[in-house]
Amino acid sequence: MTKYLVSGYIGFDNFGDEAIAGVLVKHLKNIGAEKITLISSNPGKTEYLYGVDTVGMFDFLQPLFESDILISGGGSLLQDVTSFRSLFYYLLIIMTALLFNKKVIIFAQGFTPFKTKIGEFLTKFVLRRCSLVTVRDVNSRKMLSGWNIPAEVVSDPVFGIEIPEVKEKHGAGVQLRGCEGLTDEFLAQLAQEIKNRFKNEEVTLISLQDSIDWPILEKFSKMVPNCRIVKNLTVSEALAELSGLEYLIGMRFHACLAGVKAGVKVLGIDYDIKVKTLAQETGFALVELTGENMSESFDKMFSINPYDYKIPEFNCPELG
Repeated sequence: MTKYLVSGYIGFDNFGDEAIAGVLVKHLKNIGAEKITLISSNPGKTEYLYGVDTVGMFDFLQPLFESDILISGGGSLLQDVTSFRSLFYYLLIIMTALLFNKKVIIFAQGFTPFKTKIGEFLTKFVLRRCSLVTVRDVNSRKMLSGWNIPAEVVSDPVFGIEIPEVKEKHGAGVQLRGCEGLTDEFLAQLAQEIKNRFKNEEVTLISLQDSIDWPILEKFSKMVPNCRIVKNLTVSEALAELSGLEYLIGMRFHACLAGVKAGVKVLGIDYDIKVKTLAQETGFALVELTGENMSESFDKMFSINPYDYKIPEFNCPELG
């Protein structure tokens, strides 16, 4: 019987990371884990959602000492594009586990080029000492291969999530998140394209992490008349919203992924290289954040046949 401690971006009400946590917990329960503990920013809510033990973000020493295996991931934890502080936090947990002589598994993470040399150096140092490194895409494996770090591609865990069956898809969804480079000009151009293309369609604005998505969606709602806004969604509620759409214009990696998995015609907004990588691997349309190819990108979305998507299976790595 094995005791697991899981480190991830858990408890922040982020759709993708909560979906990953759900897939991981389900798998660990299925393989007979003796104990599962999640590190969370909201331990009470996380315990309620997943039915496992939880600890706060800086209370990991004791459960780490008592665990057999640390699982770090999935998502994009080990990167310094968001901030060096978050990278150091996740590396600190891994380094502490290694000091305690614990087995460390990097679980289905995505890797992109680093902004800082120290961030890249520390990540290389840590990864070379982990028992198993698994990544969610081929580009991440190529990057780690350049560091002489072997990695197994398992795809993103959300590819393994169950999607609600929908008899008839309708309407268009828009999922936006605040980020550097998202300009008022882009939003105005996007709004105009949506008004031109979906004159007789219901448009739903979907928040998948209210603290980041809601402010920009509220702003965007004033540019698109007669739209519907949904927020404060559980993972299952978000999947129901996304899977019922015919079209999705999405920024977040996991919004686009869920749309593809559900057979929705997806137009991704290329705000991050991970979205571009996912578009290349699965086959959905992409629009640059500059908006210069907006009309052509919408044309590509309309021409998509969802049966042509290349959807990888999620093969959970050996976690014992």
